[in-house]
Amino acid sequence: MTDKDLYFYEPSKGHGLKHDPFNAIIAPRPIGWISSRDTKGHVNLAPYSFFNAFCYVPPIIGFSSTNWKDSVENIQQTDEFVWNLATMDLAKHMNATAAHVAPEVDEFEIAGLTAVPGKLVNVPRVGESPVAFECKVSDIVRLKGADGKEADAWLTLGEVVAVHIDKAMIKDGVYQTAAARPIVRAGRRGDYFEIKPENMFEMVRPD
Repeated sequence: MTDKDLYFYEPSKGHGLKHDPFNAIIAPRPIGWISSRDTKGHVNLAPYSFFNAFCYVPPIIGFSSTNWKDSVENIQQTDEFVWNLATMDLAKHMNATAAHVAPEVDEFEIAGLTAVPGKLVNVPRVGESPVAFECKVSDIVRLKGADGKEADAWLTLGEVVAVHIDKAMIKDGVYQTAAARPIVRAGRRGDYFEIKPENMFEMVRPD
């Protein structure tokens, strides 16, 4: 074991640093760019930095929202949402949709994005995004700590029922992850990474 000068803290007692390192350490993280619609027809588009995939069969993705926000409210009402891939070309558009606005305000319009109707869900996808997943809700879970105390955070899980992929991202039958130049979340208030083809490498599992 190497001799390291370790910084130690207990989260419940505070981190003692300028910025909480938690979400900077768990990085990079895919961005949950989620579109939804409420029962009155109002559309919402917002990014979430706690997002990932959780299951192959059925394909399940999920995002966690701190506080009960419009996306979760809409999804609870309709049981549907769409995930849109955030890319370098769409970075500023994605960031614009993070603005705190009233539920009736359309973030697609704010960000200058095209709302394309879904095929299997009544929620639009971002037309400019190279990939979108249409989802049906499988669960909405309020998170809680080890002591059982409920947190002000909700994990929304959804089964992917339809997939849209720009054919330019597929080569010889294989989706090229870095070709879209996806952006991923780092830490602090606005740190991101861009995934580039030259930064990818392959390691074949020993089994």
